[in-house]
Amino acid sequence: MAVGGSSWVGQPRIRGSTESMQMILLTFSMIGLQFAWGTETIYGSPYLLNLGLSKSDLSLVWVAGPLSGLVMQPIIGMVSDSSKSKYGRRRPFMIGGAVAVCICMLILGWASEIIGLFVADEARIRQNAIRLAVVDIYVLDFVINISQSTCRALVVDTLPVEKQQLGSAWVSRMSGVGQLLIYGIGSLDLKRMMGNFLGESQFKKLCIVTAFTMLSTQGLTCWMVQERVLVADGRASDSNGGLMSVLTQIYSTTRNLPESIQAICRVQFWSWIGYFPFLFYGSTWVGEIYLRNAGPSENDALTEVGRAGSVAFIAFAITSFASSIVMPWIIKSPEDDQGQSFTPRPPAVLSPFLRKYKPTKPTLLTAWACGNLMFAASMVFAPFVTSVHFATILIALCGIPWAVAGWAPGTFLGIEVNRMSSSIPLSMSARRMSNDSIEMDSRSSSPLALHLRHDSGSSAIDTTSTGELSGIYFGILNIYTTLPQFVGTGISWVVFSILEPGKSRELTTPGGSDGLNSKNGLSGIGVCLCIGAVSAVVAAWATRRLKHV
Repeated sequence: MAVGGSSWVGQPRIRGSTESMQMILLTFSMIGLQFAWGTETIYGSPYLLNLGLSKSDLSLVWVAGPLSGLVMQPIIGMVSDSSKSKYGRRRPFMIGGAVAVCICMLILGWASEIIGLFVADEARIRQNAIRLAVVDIYVLDFVINISQSTCRALVVDTLPVEKQQLGSAWVSRMSGVGQLLIYGIGSLDLKRMMGNFLGESQFKKLCIVTAFTMLSTQGLTCWMVQERVLVADGRASDSNGGLMSVLTQIYSTTRNLPESIQAICRVQFWSWIGYFPFLFYGSTWVGEIYLRNAGPSENDALTEVGRAGSVAFIAFAITSFASSIVMPWIIKSPEDDQGQSFTPRPPAVLSPFLRKYKPTKPTLLTAWACGNLMFAASMVFAPFVTSVHFATILIALCGIPWAVAGWAPGTFLGIEVNRMSSSIPLSMSARRMSNDSIEMDSRSSSPLALHLRHDSGSSAIDTTSTGELSGIYFGILNIYTTLPQFVGTGISWVVFSILEPGKSRELTTPGGSDGLNSKNGLSGIGVCLCIGAVSAVVAAWATRRLKHV
């Protein structure tokens, strides 16, 4: 074994008789993650506003998301990179994160009841329920990021370089399925359908459904995917000094990123200044427009806002899911530029059309730039929207750029990470063992088994496999996803403090037509969405640099 190399036992393997089934099982965990994020984004803001939190304070609550991603994903990525668990590097963290998410969801749904066990006064119950809910949201965001970081790294670890774009496309597809399901469930009147089963409120029912879905989807992926086991880590000396050593290595890696990865991160940074207010406030924006124009209802304001926002985001999820299915057929893979073609094969019925379309097939980079421009063109109208139907159309159109945004960064980063770990020449023995592994795979019971070409005892220096540092690099990409959320939080705090400094009139004031926030007043959330549109234009321009590295 080469000095300083990493040694492994076993090979990555996915159960399933077809490639599509294997991809579904590998990325099935993304459904649970979308349930967790979806429940938080659909009902989190109106839930806290309904408890009496002001919008300016609400904007500070949502700093939990970027803070947790900034801290947890790089650390968990690096720690899992060096994990020697017999169950693999990623799956133990996925399961641990899923269990923690379940607990946090139940606490969030029953915050008032939990406080009521210790406090009798209604006013004090409400105040302390806000505090408990805020703390729980912070913890929830941290534990969601544990699972999210390792779910994405598992895909990169498991697939060979030529399957990275396909894997990223399936991540986007399964995320779309999760979004469609949670928004669909959230749009239903669960109180009328289920009575007091699973709780007496819509929000409590969603919290229970989300907890169950998160645990079951993460568990299925962990059961169906086999990881190779790290036996000896050639980098162990760098991470044995405790937390400070880990943070130092993360900082050093971030400061010395390859130019191509830096370019990917820049595009991600500018685009997420726009996506942050869209994801966290979009459903509330639609719901408030609905309440300003709706008549009396038998449901509470929280339920009405959640359902109206869910309907709009169902359209968003449908558009996003359809785009994630179709676009891999009509967009050229980054590998095609090197004379290879790994773009997923479309159904035969579409082949005649796609043959004509092929000469003008756009690159994934072009699609990423156009997606950012499309998002900007949609959200620039947000401050002036007064119709729920128009707001729903704008939200739905954003599903197309969102599908690209969930696909392109992971594809480009996965390819770069794999190229980095494939750049060292193979020894003759490693080549021979790699070929033997391919031959063994062709004789296996699953002819399409997605086995990486690893031998059990080889070192990292002697293999052609996917990147050993995929965890930390995806954690660093998440830093560039979360840093703009701090920027977005600051922007929204300023906007809300100026335009809507008090409590939400729609959710806490009967009739909802008083104060600065009159029916014809400018929407603070709409202004935040418009500012995000400007940032998306900058992101589109930043893709030019990625083209030339």
